[in-house]
Amino acid sequence: MKRLVLAWVAAALAATGAAVAALGLVSGALTGTSGPVLTQDEARAALATLPRPTSASTTPATPATTPPPTATPKPGTAEGEFVRTPGGTVIASCAGGLVTLRSWSPAQGYSVDGVEPGPGREAEVEFEADEGEDVELKLGCSGDRPVRLGPS
Repeated sequence: MKRLVLAWVAAALAATGAAVAALGLVSGALTGTSGPVLTQDEARAALATLPRPTSASTTPATPATTPPPTATPKPGTAEGEFVRTPGGTVIASCAGGLVTLRSWSPAQGYSVDGVEPGPGREAEVEFEADEGEDVELKLGCSGDRPVRLGPS
């Protein structure tokens, strides 16, 4: 009986080794060969050679540990103005005293729970936090510019 168990273990080890070797050969052919892994210094040097974004709407991500930036509207394009909150960003515009949310995007760790995009006297989006407090953003118009209404 011991011989049978020993033979079974030997066969299982041989089959496993053959499978690992075959997968090693096939994986390169199926997925392509992977390039060398870069060190942090090599990655920084490679990133430094890339052109910097020139768009005014491109901003670096804000770590969750820093105080959130104020959510005042910033000058934007003819399509709307950019409003940033800790829960996400919104592009809004005003026409004829009515506000319209053109687009909205939750920040990392948030999702959109509800939207009232307008056009109307008020427009609203709620960013729901995976952990922590939700962020509700209500906007209205002051002249032809979106403005934040009430605390949030």
